[in-house]
Formats: sequence, C-alpha cells, structure tokens
Amino acid sequence: PDLCDPQDPTGGTMKSKLAFLAVCGCGSFAGGVVADAVFRSPGNATARPPLPPVPAQVSAEFDPQPAALSDRFQATIRKVSPAVVAVDAVKPPQSDPTAKGKPVEESGSGVMVKFPGLRGAVAITNNHVVGAAEPAKVYVTLSDGRIVQPSKIWADAESDITLLHLDDDTLPTIELADSDRVHRGQWVLAFGSPFGLNQTVTHGIISASDRGQINLGSTIRIKEFLQTDAAINPGSSGGPLVDLDGRVVGINTAIASKSGDNSGVSFSIPANLVKRVAGQLIEKGAVTRGYLGVQLASVLDPAEALRLGLSRVSGALVEIVHPGTPAAAGGLRQGDVILKLEDIGLRDENHLINLISALPPGQKVQLVVWRDRKSQSVSV
Repeated sequence: PDLCDPQDPTGGTMKSKLAFLAVCGCGSFAGGVVADAVFRSPGNATARPPLPPVPAQVSAEFDPQPAALSDRFQATIRKVSPAVVAVDAVKPPQSDPTAKGKPVEESGSGVMVKFPGLRGAVAITNNHVVGAAEPAKVYVTLSDGRIVQPSKIWADAESDITLLHLDDDTLPTIELADSDRVHRGQWVLAFGSPFGLNQTVTHGIISASDRGQINLGSTIRIKEFLQTDAAINPGSSGGPLVDLDGRVVGINTAIASKSGDNSGVSFSIPANLVKRVAGQLIEKGAVTRGYLGVQLASVLDPAEALRLGLSRVSGALVEIVHPGTPAAAGGLRQGDVILKLEDIGLRDENHLINLISALPPGQKVQLVVWRDRKSQSVSV
C-alpha cells in the first residue's frame, strides 16, 4: 500500500422512471385490447378478470428518498468543513534519504479537535506528512484561507500520528467518535486536500475494521486500521473520516494501490487509537509501550496451521525469541503459536502487537500458546 503522499459523483428519479413504465404499460394494454378485438372470433370469446388499475402514484415504501441522504451529507459537510485544514511542511533533508541534501516539501491534510485541559485546538495529521519539521516550517491553512503555525508539535512515528498545537481558542473543532462502535456498511465521508485541492469531500462506507495485514514501512508498527472505499488520494493523508453525525471516526492514512491513486481500498487510523496516543503525547511528550521480545511470522497460512494441529487460522506464530527479553524469561519458544492474551483470542500477529503495545511495561500477563499440538499457559 502507498501512503497518501502528494510527492509524487445520474438519471431520473424513481418516480419518473415508474411513471414512464406506467405510460408504457397503458400503451401496451391499449394495444392488447385492439389486438384481442381483431384476432379473436366472437364464437370463442371468454370472460377475463379485469386487470388491476395502474397506480396513480408510487408507494412511499418503495421510494429510496435520495434527497434525504443528500441532505444528510450536506449537513455533515457544513458541520465538519470549518475544522478541516491543509497541512504543508518543509522537512529537513536528513528525514528523507532520497532528498540528496535538500529540504523536503510535503503536503497533506488535518482536522482540528480539542483535548481536555489543553488551551486552543490541536490539528491531527499524519507523521509522514510533518516528519521532523520544526514548528516554524509547518503551515496550516484553515477553511477560510488563513494560515497559522503550530506552537508545538507532538509526534508518534509508530502509529503515524502527529499533533499540531494551535494556541487559539476561537478555532472551530469537531469531536472524536468512539470508533469501536463503527460497523461495516456504515456511511462515512472523507475530507482532505488530494492533489492540493483543499476541502475536497468524498463518500463511501466502512468496508472492514481491524485491518493490520498491510505493509506501511519500517517505522509504522501499530496498525489497526478502518478500511473504507471512500476515495482517498495523495494529499489526503491526515484528513478526517467522519460519520454522518459529523464526528471523526478515523484519520486517513494510506491506500492500497498499484498506480498510487485511489483504488477503493483505503485505510484510516481509528479515533480511539488517536485518543490513546494523543493522551500520552500531551501528558508525557511520548508514548510508552510494552513489548515481548519476539519476532512473529507475518502470516500463519492454512497449510502451516494444519501442520501444527490447529483447526483454524488464528494466533501469532513465533519465529524468533530474542535473548534477555520478557518472552525469553517467560519461556516462550520458537514455533509456539500464541492463541490468547489473558481472555482475548488473537486474530493474528498484528492483533498481538497492538494489545501488547497498549500495556504498560512491567505488567504480568497470561498467554495461551499452542505447543506440541496442545495448548498451555505461559506467564510473561
């Protein structure tokens, strides 16, 4: 998948269509009456039940009411747009090995929110947009065209989240939603500045959640994305994905594409992960994460699962246990398949990474592992 990196919406209404069909039906019926009179002899005439009358209007229960959805979209856009920003950054050359000693200009998007106890607003964007740029080299363009600069920047490369502190209490903001309540098929709108086109809005649905089996480079390790088919393109990075109540459910981050352009498979950082990361960044300046000290297989395929005696593809396969780590001290072994963390069944290796990373260092946990074709508990 490519990061959304700029370097590099027909026909008549249902009623009109049905009205047309009704007219055609009347014509066909009239033609049928004429044909029946011409070709049927009086001797074999038979009585027929009358045809039902043509309905005068379409029943409301069959009316999809497209205007109602359009109105909902527009109301959401009016609510959200003032809080959507464009972000431009000039990153130092050492932050990009391809820069050849020159500063790197990057463009993306963002959304302004408020956090308790913090004066002003915070523009949330992606770390790959801002990178190591200094506050004086970051430019935030508001919906009214004004340009402001952050007084402080917090960044977490592992989740690809950057916070830009804008010390102004008058700036418009919107709310972060509870992304755990998002469900597949739910309408969403994506806001951003694709190809430098500020305040662009696209629509789609939530296609899936908890997507982590995607490669986004060596620095981004915490991956539990929402997947959407809303169009996201280069320059959309950092823009909000919102529900129809105008709340941010995700921060648009990446697309799966062979061409670099939208292909209907896009990924957003869920709002609840943003909340957890932002809380630590604002409070402590950095994010503290737990770790086990193992290297995990990128995938547990069906053939390998059956070979190990498992009846389903789930869990995290241990490839390497690093010496001197919690995993080594707890007795984890190469070839173990970690099935549970406490009472939580593990979907895959990325699920385990996210859960362990959310734990504080020093906490003891129980793992259920599959070893020698049976399960057993390990304390780590």
